[in-house]
Amino acid sequence: MDPDVARWLVSDAARPVLAAAAAEADPASLAAGTRLRALVAPDLAAAALAQVALRRRARAKFGDRAERLFLTPDGLEQATRAEVAVRRARRFAALGARRVVDLGCGIGADALAVLDGGLDVVAVERDEATAVFAAANLGREVVTGDAEERWPELSASDTAVFADPARRTASGRSWRVEDLSPPWPFVASLLDGTRPACVKLGPGVPHAVLPPGADAEWVSDAGTVVECAVWAGPGLAGGARTAVVDGVELPGSGRPPADVGPVAAFVYEPDGAVVRAGLVDELAGLLRAHRVASGIAYLTADAALPTPFATCFRVLDVLPFDEKVLRAWVRERGIGTLEIKKRGLDVDPAALRKRLKPTGRASATLILTPTERGAVALVAERTAS
Repeated sequence: MDPDVARWLVSDAARPVLAAAAAEADPASLAAGTRLRALVAPDLAAAALAQVALRRRARAKFGDRAERLFLTPDGLEQATRAEVAVRRARRFAALGARRVVDLGCGIGADALAVLDGGLDVVAVERDEATAVFAAANLGREVVTGDAEERWPELSASDTAVFADPARRTASGRSWRVEDLSPPWPFVASLLDGTRPACVKLGPGVPHAVLPPGADAEWVSDAGTVVECAVWAGPGLAGGARTAVVDGVELPGSGRPPADVGPVAAFVYEPDGAVVRAGLVDELAGLLRAHRVASGIAYLTADAALPTPFATCFRVLDVLPFDEKVLRAWVRERGIGTLEIKKRGLDVDPAALRKRLKPTGRASATLILTPTERGAVALVAERTAS
């Protein structure tokens, strides 16, 4: 976005135009554009309508606060969800931080949480227009410039640091650390342990690239794994791996691999954060469960124990993984709504569902998985816990 347009959007002059845009049922419509162009120049009208559309999308991340934020498409996509940012700010405070430098603050989502948590924040953003929006969101000046260049002048001994490097290339979003901006060597240097530091990475980051002395948390929010937060600093364990599911932590303890055994009365599907963190065996121990097959994340047990770290299913039947058998089963039971889950099998659930031709009023869930005795289809239903 043109920085001048950004500066206009955050000015008092834009308020009535933004209010008019917010009154439009469909900001993307031709009629909405025509009405706003009667108030301001076309580029300003388009910017105001785009801002309203972004704010409506942002409610999923920021709730009612979204109506007061200034956003960019990339900034909204990469912004941390409010609950996750609040938890991060609390952890900075618990580590003794009083001031956090946010390198690459984007629209300021994490910096806002730091301020809300009673800490001071210095926000740095390279893109000029995004920095204008971040300053408006934070109610304070934002340092405009390259994070790697500005860090030396900001890195006082009492300063914690947070970095959310950009993960988008010309070909789209990337999870490779080689594609990060600022570059990975600089980002990794922030995790040298001399100060409280957190780096937000994509959840698909390989364990092997993480600095050996850093802790890593795979964070899941409302059923989606949203990030891998890598922490370092005085007082941390160093090398710990944790899954965080809706704010509840499952720390690794080095539990030995779970046994493999037959499918029992209940099957657990671990949350993606548990799988990403490599803590399926840890969860198996807590649930007194075993794996259905080696290397497969489904767990099974004779009893159902409540847990925030997995979805539990009651096993109603075990069918062979054979399309003819499954098609007959779907037809005989009048299954019209069919959920298919799978791990460890080369099958496209959407394509298989189409081939099974579900029609009727009943619904069902099939879990496709390898077992010691071959691939099976488990007829299952979610438990209440």
